[in-house]
Amino acid sequence: MPTRVSAPGSTASLRTANQQRVLDVLRRGVPAPDDGADPAPVTQADLSRLTGLAPATVSNIVRDLAAHGLVDTEPGSGRRGTTVRLARTAGLVAGIDFGHSHIAVALGDLTGAMIAELRRPLHAGHPHDEGLDLASSILTQLLAEARVAPAGLRSIAMGLPAPVTDGVVRSSAILPGWVGVHAQDAAEAHFGVPTHVENDANLGALAEHRVGVARGHTCSVFLKISSGVGAGIIINDALYHGSLGAAGEVGHLTLDEQGPMCRCGSRGCLEAYASTPAVVAMMAEHLPGAGIDDIVEAARTGSVAAVRTLEDAGLHLGWGLASVVNLLNPGLVVVGGDMARAGDFLLEPARIGLRRHALDAVAATPVVASRLAERASLTGAVLLAAERTELLAG
Repeated sequence: MPTRVSAPGSTASLRTANQQRVLDVLRRGVPAPDDGADPAPVTQADLSRLTGLAPATVSNIVRDLAAHGLVDTEPGSGRRGTTVRLARTAGLVAGIDFGHSHIAVALGDLTGAMIAELRRPLHAGHPHDEGLDLASSILTQLLAEARVAPAGLRSIAMGLPAPVTDGVVRSSAILPGWVGVHAQDAAEAHFGVPTHVENDANLGALAEHRVGVARGHTCSVFLKISSGVGAGIIINDALYHGSLGAAGEVGHLTLDEQGPMCRCGSRGCLEAYASTPAVVAMMAEHLPGAGIDDIVEAARTGSVAAVRTLEDAGLHLGWGLASVVNLLNPGLVVVGGDMARAGDFLLEPARIGLRRHALDAVAATPVVASRLAERASLTGAVLLAAERTELLAG
């Protein structure tokens, strides 16, 4: 929708600001009384109440946005009961999630709702351009299946398992082919649309906060435990990045300076005890060649070694979480990533470890499994892409 550059405080700039307020409500939906419920449909009366704008102003804005193909309306009970939603013709967004051995790509609408997704294997040592080529191929397939022209894609958000500062990927033993790459510039050149790059644990935190188990909590921590251990932190309903974008690297909290060597070069890091590779290594003698799912299944069928290994990982996890909750006092800790599939074999000892090492005031902080499971970071990428799309830009 084209807009003119207007002086601050002018009638045109005020109209644009009001339009943006309406669009922001439509992206988020009406908060449901039950935090676990989906957002209710948005009516013009809701828009007036949530934006503080007069009903007549809202009506004019909705009519203007509909004329430009940004919203659809459906008659309800009276004019103020008319339901308003973002139009499919306004475009779509995409989310891309790079992991240690996979890539997942999804299409979503401008509210951040997922429409379609695909997941493919990808070797950890791939060069960044190879990863972008595969992402582009998957995205092309999804757009074709959705019968959407490439021009209908408005923006992309991409998650990487590494600290990202000003678009540049910092040290990452998980994806070495991306280190030092300005991922945002590389992706925008590749895809031809605005692209936003974020740490994958941050995207998981955003997803759980918006549509997952942490919904309704103003402060929460999402812990992604797979090849590494990283955290996404929500404070006052917003992602916390730190001064350089490296907040949340809790996998490198030192639990024992004489402990096992960590991939970061230090000893006794939380990651060296609780990550998937650490658990697999501990079980190598008992279950050679086993992956995390094999170990979990062995625990379920009564393997004492598997149960003890997951218990040890959980107790160390709780020890590390004690530092996190002592410092941040979140309302909830959400555990995601591959290790979350261990369920209470991991989480119950983690709760015990937390109670042993945290202050009394925060020792009862709930530790729960991710509701979104392996789709958390991908879901967060779609939500972020939708949030960052400039609908009113010309």
